[in-house]
Amino acid sequence: MISRRALELATAVLTGSFGVAVVVQSLDNGIGWSSAGVDSGTFPFVIGLVIVLGSLYNLVRGVLPATSLASVPIAITQIELRRLAGLFVPAAIFVAAIPLLGMYLASALYIFAVLAVPRHQSLLRSLAMAAATALALYVVFERMFQVSLPHGALAAAFGF
Repeated sequence: MISRRALELATAVLTGSFGVAVVVQSLDNGIGWSSAGVDSGTFPFVIGLVIVLGSLYNLVRGVLPATSLASVPIAITQIELRRLAGLFVPAAIFVAAIPLLGMYLASALYIFAVLAVPRHQSLLRSLAMAAATALALYVVFERMFQVSLPHGALAAAFGF
């Protein structure tokens, strides 16, 4: 079981890390004024600082003892954690598979997995929906908008 306090602290650290990454990257792009006007890293720098400050505020609130929701002993039960994992794990695998398999194949496999594995749909219907998803992505992005989605290392190995 995960306590509410632990969840708030982990969220504050995670968002703070993201804010620090935004600040560091915006420093590489340059902040301040140049002869052309405001440098490209100025706006992301300010947003990164806001994220870091908000995360520090939440971190302090989570650490200090208070009579608030942070004192709730259990925020996520084992059943809720299993449901969250059922949503997060397939999505994380999908994102990790995009550089290897490409957007089209990874999307088709993701749609197939979320429909067929928990038996929400039959295998044939899941395959049809997965193929339709990949085809729709290809037609809309590659043909209509002429925007190339990632093809992945597998497509590069076959010369695409």
